[in-house]
Amino acid sequence: MSIEVLRRSIFQNNDRAAQENRSLLDERGITAVNIMGGAGCGKTTLLEHLIPQLRSDFAVAVLEGDLATTKDAARIAALDVPVIQLLTEGGCHLTATLVQEALARLPLAEIDLLLIENVGNPICPANFDLGEHLRVAVLSVTEGDDKPAKYPFLFKVADQVVITKVDLIALTDFDRERALRAIHALDKEKGVLTVSKKDASSISQLADWLRSHVSTS
Repeated sequence: MSIEVLRRSIFQNNDRAAQENRSLLDERGITAVNIMGGAGCGKTTLLEHLIPQLRSDFAVAVLEGDLATTKDAARIAALDVPVIQLLTEGGCHLTATLVQEALARLPLAEIDLLLIENVGNPICPANFDLGEHLRVAVLSVTEGDDKPAKYPFLFKVADQVVITKVDLIALTDFDRERALRAIHALDKEKGVLTVSKKDASSISQLADWLRSHVSTS
């Protein structure tokens, strides 16, 4: 089998599982959000502060993607929401088949919103459909304002971009306007939110955006 045929087969199998996942989620009335970004950008911390704001409106569950440990899942489990750790055993992204296995273990009838934290990687996860309805790209000021230009596909396919750790911006050389220019060069209409774990109102902006996309009917 040639490399090109193998690559096409991998994506076809993944896309088939992704469509099955999306159909199942639609049938159950669940909105799934794929949260992507580099290692250490603050995805888990964002969830820790976001979930308490959403729980009064929706039944939330979480899938935690990681290479080897269950530490992030333990942090989310402390919030008393259903969470399943998905270990890729070295793989740089989640796959639709892994998500499919997790969906079989979740109480889907009791869930409105499924938050999927992908593996910490700004490249590979954006290439794989998991069956989600929305994609969020996370960028921290500590990573640098050059990341949207270096990893454009992540920010191009995202429905929302979230810039985290803005309380640390004075300690970095992060240029917010430069980052925004790079993001909007990809899509001039792209929504960008800036958040800090120390500012609950900034987290509320993301919570409100999610509320506008989740249906409980």
